[in-house]
Amino acid sequence: MNVVVRPFAPDDAPVLTDLLNAIIARGGTTARQIAFTPEALTKSDFNSPDVHICLVAVDPATNRIEGYQTLGRNPDLPGEIGDIATFARIDGAQRGVGSALFAAMIDAARAHGLAAINATIRADNTGGLAFYTKQGFADHAVTVAIPLADGTPVDRIHKRYVLAEAIAA
Repeated sequence: MNVVVRPFAPDDAPVLTDLLNAIIARGGTTARQIAFTPEALTKSDFNSPDVHICLVAVDPATNRIEGYQTLGRNPDLPGEIGDIATFARIDGAQRGVGSALFAAMIDAARAHGLAAINATIRADNTGGLAFYTKQGFADHAVTVAIPLADGTPVDRIHKRYVLAEAIAA
């Protein structure tokens, strides 16, 4: 799929909320388990002081938003490492939306002065693990048995994409 990647705009919030809530409702891929309102998602993913960058992917033929990607601060990581999250429509998986977003995000992250990008993926999210590996992320660490809302323990795999050679393990 051919998409145009652009920065988040406030009018995108309702569409992105529906997109993310569909992923949450389906289950099995995101660590997020509670549905959002547009206001709550805007506060957490788009307008938070902890968000460096938010990009959206739009299908130019239909003008439909196909996905979004955020890069933010994580208090558990050094300041020069951004923390990424990628969400694509559940009816549009495997169509290049995430790859297009990430290609633009690399440039944006470098311009923002970041040295690396961290992705934390549920160990049972084989599609997410494959996506980040395909983008060039390498396994970095594992956090064992983080419980889901129902108590089910699921490991989190931390992957890293190095933007600047100065960053080490």
